[in-house]
Amino acid sequence: MPARRTDGGTKDVANGDPPERAAPPREAPLGLSLVATPIGNLGDLSPRALAVLGAVDAVLCEDTRVTGLMLQRYGVSATLVPLHDHNEAEMIPRVLARIEGGQRLALASDAGTPLVSDPGYRLVRAAIEAGVPVTAIPGPNAAVVALTLSGLPPHPFVFLGFLPPKDGPRAAAIARHRAAERAGLTATLVLHEAPHRLAETLAALAEGLGGDRPGAVARELTKRFEEVRRGTLAELAGHYATEPARGEICICVGPAPEEVTGEADLDAQLRAAMAGQSLRDAAAMVAAATGLPRKQVYARALELAAAQP
Repeated sequence: MPARRTDGGTKDVANGDPPERAAPPREAPLGLSLVATPIGNLGDLSPRALAVLGAVDAVLCEDTRVTGLMLQRYGVSATLVPLHDHNEAEMIPRVLARIEGGQRLALASDAGTPLVSDPGYRLVRAAIEAGVPVTAIPGPNAAVVALTLSGLPPHPFVFLGFLPPKDGPRAAAIARHRAAERAGLTATLVLHEAPHRLAETLAALAEGLGGDRPGAVARELTKRFEEVRRGTLAELAGHYATEPARGEICICVGPAPEEVTGEADLDAQLRAAMAGQSLRDAAAMVAAATGLPRKQVYARALELAAAQP
């Protein structure tokens, strides 16, 4: 199994370097530990996370260089093993064999909480199915930090990760979310985006969800040049069309406004809901979302279903 060792000295506090800390007790839970790591400022690594990363038999990580540099700045030595989208399937049996042999392992992302827009889900599912102990050491999460700073309703919220990079699939994903809103979903939307696609994604969101929807763009969170820009989707799209963004980016979009349901809109909501569930369940969902009598909505759903070819 490919691995590398890393160790080094602690740096002074500057540009996100961690502060001096007393050495934490070296302990690690049985099985697999999911360890959240800083999303920018290295001072955000918790003492418990540091203790676990320094005590496990190996740390599974996306990029050994990134995790290795972080651990070096804390003076921590660890065996690093790459686990990413391209090798996760083949690594799962090896990882489970190591844990079943008595080793204690940790999974860390390049930044933030493992599995959230990062590799590891398939490993965790396999570990659970194999009866392997799985625990989490919580910590930074860019999506949640962006949500709390956005000024938008914090709950409920829907996290979509990254939208498809190409225009057609991205528009389709936005349309599916809009259909869910028409069927009754009311939630703040949170997603990630790469800086070179930010302007076009904001434009697509404005077109698919409405340019007057409130939104926020959060970038470089926890770092020296942290910025949260708030405005309508149209305003944000216009700004970043002429002012390219840098760094890690989260986009937040406010919930859909309450709509007055006319006959045409009722039909649209029913068709959207019926596309993914039974007629009875679709009618119940749309009735709850619109406040219309369930019998009336169900009767209209039957008419729409009968009219389909």
